[in-house]
Amino acid sequence: MPRQRPGRVRTRNTNRRAPLLLSTMAPQDFNVRPGETKSIACPDCRTWRRIMGDTVLKIREHVSDEQGATRTACPGSDQLVVVNIDVRRWQVEQDRLLRDAMPQDNRRAAQQFYKPLPAAAAPVARIKGEVTLETTRQSYLAHRKGCTRCVGGQHCTDGGILGRRYVRALQEEPARREASEQQERQERRTERKRTAPSVRAAQWAKYGGLTVETTNNRCTPRLPETRSEFSGPQLPLSPYDEAAHDQRQAELGKRYAARTSA
Repeated sequence: MPRQRPGRVRTRNTNRRAPLLLSTMAPQDFNVRPGETKSIACPDCRTWRRIMGDTVLKIREHVSDEQGATRTACPGSDQLVVVNIDVRRWQVEQDRLLRDAMPQDNRRAAQQFYKPLPAAAAPVARIKGEVTLETTRQSYLAHRKGCTRCVGGQHCTDGGILGRRYVRALQEEPARREASEQQERQERRTERKRTAPSVRAAQWAKYGGLTVETTNNRCTPRLPETRSEFSGPQLPLSPYDEAAHDQRQAELGKRYAARTSA
C-alpha cells in the first residue's frame, strides 16, 4: 500500500480575507475529526472542500462555476481557517446529533455493556467435595479413560493428583469404616436409653397417672366468667373487639337463616 503524503499548503496566496473562525460556523458545516481528512462547507459556494495544511489551514482552491471552457474560481478559495473550538467537545456533540437523527430501531447505547463470559469449569482434580473411596475411584478411572498422556504408569498433572487421592482414600478406608461403625453403635445406645422402660415409666409418672386421669374425667359445673385450672394465664375471656365480633356473628346468623330458608 503506497504511503499517503500529508496534505500541505503549496502556496502562500490567500484571498486576503480575515481568517474564518470555526466557532462562527454551524457545527455540521465542517469536519475536524482526528484521523480523518479535514473538510469544510465553503461559505461562498456551499460545497464541501478539503482543508489543506498542518499548521496554517486554508480551504483548497476550487471552482465555483464552470460553463464550457470558462472556469471561475470561487472567492472562498485559499481562505484561512482557524480552529478555535474544543475538538473533543465538538466530536461528542456531533456523535449525539447523529445518534438522535438515527431511527430508533438502529440506535445503540453510547456505552456498551457486555455480559461477562462464565468462568471455565474447574478440573476434576481441583473440585473439593465429599471424598469417599468410590468417588475417588470413579474420578481416577474417568480421567485415565479420557486422557491421552496417562499411559501405563505415567500420569499427567491432574492424573497424578487423582491417583494420589485414590491411594489416600484406600489407606483411610479402614479408619473411616471403624469411625462409622462406632457412630452407629453410639446412636443405637442412645436410642435404647431413650426408650428404656424406666424412662417411659418416669414419663408416665410425670405426665400421666391416676390423679391426672381422674381430673380429666371429672365433669363439674363451672360458673360463668371462670377459668379452668388447665388453661394458661393468657387465655382471653372476651373478644378484643366486641363491635367487630357482634357484627361478624350477625352476618353468620343471616347466612345461616338464608341457607335454612332455601
